Amino acid sequence: MSGEDDYGDGYAGYEDFDRLALDRSGQAEAFDAIGDRYDDAFPHKEGQVAAGQWLADTLPPGSHVLDVGCGTGLPTARQLTEAGHRVTGIDISPGMLKLARDNVPDAAFHHVDIVDLRVGGRYGPGGSRELGPFDGITAYFSLLLLPRPEIPYALRALHAVLRPGGLLGLGMVEADVDDFAIPFLGNSVRVSGYLREELRQVVTDAGFEIAGEDSHAYAPASTDVPPEIQLYLNCRRRA
Repeated sequence: MSGEDDYGDGYAGYEDFDRLALDRSGQAEAFDAIGDRYDDAFPHKEGQVAAGQWLADTLPPGSHVLDVGCGTGLPTARQLTEAGHRVTGIDISPGMLKLARDNVPDAAFHHVDIVDLRVGGRYGPGGSRELGPFDGITAYFSLLLLPRPEIPYALRALHAVLRPGGLLGLGMVEADVDDFAIPFLGNSVRVSGYLREELRQVVTDAGFEIAGEDSHAYAPASTDVPPEIQLYLNCRRRA
């Protein structure tokens, strides 16, 4: 069992966080298969674009931004790059990363699981391939692919790679579900969610203050993906 002495980051006893990179292999395979159909199924991402614009406008010029679960790089990595920021994207799907590199050649993309961003993780603070620290982070609809007990730990990992006072743009779907399998563009993915008051609590407990909030009713173009309520939280890391 992992302890404080292993990581020094408060993950004592939480072995599942380390196992997640293996457990999510099926999720990666699903998104590899979906490929660029994802952007076709989810057009007109006004809510995500507005949330990304808040980040792009609020960050100092030339900030280093981490795009967690970058997918195809659209719209967020491209939006932030075009605004003059330096973007590093991570994803567990090699197929999505290939599309992102084609769509946003000025950003850097890595095949990295969020678990590896924790303190002492390979790509986290003190790791052998540390990617940060970052001035801003986006996590638009990536954390919902985790089992619900993992999400607070993932948020703490993001807190650890974000500079004090740095910004986090978070997007989730409002739903009271935990690791629930749904049909998704001819594949099956597992998703989790919170009702909005609980989501606010989870985010603040992870060390963030919420500077703004928005919600959008969204109907995907694909008939096999149900309509959803998208929640966007504009957050700032507490020191």
